[in-house]
Amino acid sequence: MVNHTTSLRRKVIALSAAAALVLTACAAPSAASSPSPAPSTAAPADVRTRKVVNAEHELVFHVVDGKLPALVLDAGGGLNSSYWKDLAPRLAKATGSKVITYDRAGEGESAEVSGPWRVENAVSDLEAGLKELGVTKDVVLVSHSIAGEVATTFVTKNPSWVSGAVLVDANVPDFFTDEMLTAFAPVIDQQKAALMAQPSTKNNRQLLAVMVDYAAVHRAFHRVTWPNDVPVTVIVSAGTPFEDSPEGARLWRDGQEHFAKAGPNRKHVVAEGTTHEGIATEHPEVIAAAVDDVLKTIR
Repeated sequence: MVNHTTSLRRKVIALSAAAALVLTACAAPSAASSPSPAPSTAAPADVRTRKVVNAEHELVFHVVDGKLPALVLDAGGGLNSSYWKDLAPRLAKATGSKVITYDRAGEGESAEVSGPWRVENAVSDLEAGLKELGVTKDVVLVSHSIAGEVATTFVTKNPSWVSGAVLVDANVPDFFTDEMLTAFAPVIDQQKAALMAQPSTKNNRQLLAVMVDYAAVHRAFHRVTWPNDVPVTVIVSAGTPFEDSPEGARLWRDGQEHFAKAGPNRKHVVAEGTTHEGIATEHPEVIAAAVDDVLKTIR
């Protein structure tokens, strides 16, 4: 039996934050269908936690010390830094790099911010955190789902900071075509109304914030261009965020492939046997290999 509230939530996140949470009722949760992990209450001894204030709200960053380039891991919508709890130490050990994870505003342990979600604000938060940590060059972004919007906007604004990136089934400008936005506009409106009818929660408020002016915001994002001199690997899950929508899955795959072919220094990798949300736990070696490949191109 499918929990219809959960099914709605899954579609909303897929469309507005591209972080499809696959939750089912009347069945034991699996790695691909379990809820978003809760923030860790105690960080390992080798992880430093730093609190950074930007625009009068507090953000939480976790740092494993190491050398540059630094790996900055950013999870998808509805998720937080604990999404990387297994992969972050693996990458730190394998690469020797400084590894930074953090909670975007309204996620995990970071403060909630009222009003519409805007990628420019998320970029400002990340800039503030990296400045506080003294990491304003030799950054490699590892960005999942909606964090792809943050990564793309961040690198176009701060190209000298970023040496490379790995986009993990991430939102890319090429996906948000007029065809996609027109096709899904009625669904967005329907899901927005359904969310507003539910009790207000932190997660629901974050999802609704992303949906404000959705088409206009993403038409603007569609025009953003990734710098040609910044290497990027695009990892696409086999499942996509639209496992129950063949048309949505087609548009997603086409957008990812088009982005990967649209400039030099770009690679396209399909992670077989993975779902959108579970890629970091189902086949983390795909992400690790992509990170290693990017590091080899810049070292």
